[in-house]
Amino acid sequence: MLSVSDAFSITQQHLLTLPTETVSIDDANDRVLREAVRADRDFPPFDRVAMDGIGIRFADFAAGQRTFQVVGMQRAGQPQQTVTDANTCLEVMTGAMLPVGVDTVVRYEDTHIVAGLTSVTIEDVEVGQHLHPQATDRRAGDELLPVGTRMGPSELAVAASVGQHELIVTALPRVALISTGDELVDVTETPLPYQIRRSNTYMLRAALASLGIQATLHHIVDDEALLQEKLLHLLNTNDVLILSGGVSAGKADFVPDVLARLGVQKHFHKVEQRPGKPLWFGTSAAGKANPGRTVFALPGNPVSTVLCAYRYVLPYLRVSLGLAPASVRYAQLAKAVVFKPAITYFLPVRLTSEPDGRVLAHPLPGSGSADFANLLAADGFMELPADQSEFAAGESFRVWETLR
Repeated sequence: MLSVSDAFSITQQHLLTLPTETVSIDDANDRVLREAVRADRDFPPFDRVAMDGIGIRFADFAAGQRTFQVVGMQRAGQPQQTVTDANTCLEVMTGAMLPVGVDTVVRYEDTHIVAGLTSVTIEDVEVGQHLHPQATDRRAGDELLPVGTRMGPSELAVAASVGQHELIVTALPRVALISTGDELVDVTETPLPYQIRRSNTYMLRAALASLGIQATLHHIVDDEALLQEKLLHLLNTNDVLILSGGVSAGKADFVPDVLARLGVQKHFHKVEQRPGKPLWFGTSAAGKANPGRTVFALPGNPVSTVLCAYRYVLPYLRVSLGLAPASVRYAQLAKAVVFKPAITYFLPVRLTSEPDGRVLAHPLPGSGSADFANLLAADGFMELPADQSEFAAGESFRVWETLR
């Protein structure tokens, strides 16, 4: 068996090579940029008024002038006006171009206007105040959104501000989620006493949607010939297959043998971890019958499926899309834990943020890898290393957060 770190490293060595596509800005949310977005002009593109008030020449104020004749108004969205006469001013609105001949803005709150004359009621006025000078944020040609940016609300606003109505992004992989097993029935069916409803693929689909990936759901019963037939079709029509079940050592666990017959190269099967030991990972190389496909075969127990999805599958897809690896998060154990086997233990935990800034992980050991309900209270899994058996309260370890 491989260590967790070795297994993870192998998955990262076989990332997908995804093409680009051009999408409308309307369809770009959650997509990953493959071409940088640059400023098409200075930000701001002109000397911008930052407060509603009056625009004056500071030299007049410095010379003792406190009353100014209002000769007009400069609104946002209007062409730039000009002040030519001494001791005059323009009313100016936030977002407007600073008029020619004006270099300072005084807020309405600091003035008194009567019959077209404005008196400045404060003495603390500085040249250039309440202005947003041209190009102080970015200059034309500056990179605003680099390659690898995931588009969200702020990023879409930036793209729109520079007229980028179409964006070059990573094409989304075609992903099939496949549950296996005679004991599983559809969510709409009433299970017999020896059956359960399918749930893992619904969890996986929701998890993949966090990356913008829309996966299809499939189910195959424990029939080896049928499994081979359907997996062949899915390999030919998808970039990634993620199976749940059929990968352990049972008499009906046909998945590894069937994948081998279909030309999928096994990179590893079984990892020194709990839960999720039977994890299987493989690819089919370019030039074979099913070129460029990736297969994750996850253990069917729900907790194992969730753990393997967040520890291996989502990081794999994230980097394949062109995103940087997710930031590492640590937490402190809220109470001591003992785990004797010399393998990596992924402990379900509930996380709390303490007033002193610590993040505490409260163990939720549950009743094993079939205890799906235990995940409802968990925020993720704490990765406890294989070279320890006793983990003291207050010790810090990495946490893999799950969607709540």
